[in-house]
Amino acid sequence: MTILNRTNKIKIKKLRVGRGIGSGKGKTSGRGVKGQKSRSGVAIKSFEGGQMPLFRRLPKRGFNSLSKNKNNIAIINLEKIQKFLENKKINKEEKIDLNLLKKLNIVSKKYKKIKILGSGDLKEKVNIETNYISKSAKNKLEKFGGNIILKKSI
Repeated sequence: MTILNRTNKIKIKKLRVGRGIGSGKGKTSGRGVKGQKSRSGVAIKSFEGGQMPLFRRLPKRGFNSLSKNKNNIAIINLEKIQKFLENKKINKEEKIDLNLLKKLNIVSKKYKKIKILGSGDLKEKVNIETNYISKSAKNKLEKFGGNIILKKSI
């Protein structure tokens, strides 16, 4: 049923379902007879009538970072070690290892291994005990006569 309002625009009156046989949408309110969709509270959004749903047909993609056997490796650059040596937070005679870095709160306690990377330069001779080391970091440490002790990884 259409009604003209003041601005001569057609306004369609809202259909009131379930209001008697004369309305055209009485009794079953346009839902048909019986069946799941005739009932209230039915939500079958991704149901495809027993066919394998689309979200299960498509392959899994992407990266899942929640692996259980993930090795927690702390990464530290030579420039950071040099900065701590200059600030006298680390003594240059001490052996720099993961336990020392954890004790000084330079590295979080959750890490189990450490890797030394070669960004920046060292200006002093230091002794480092590490699990992993990059080639550039190894070359820079050896240039100043520093000792590198590589731990065996389990």
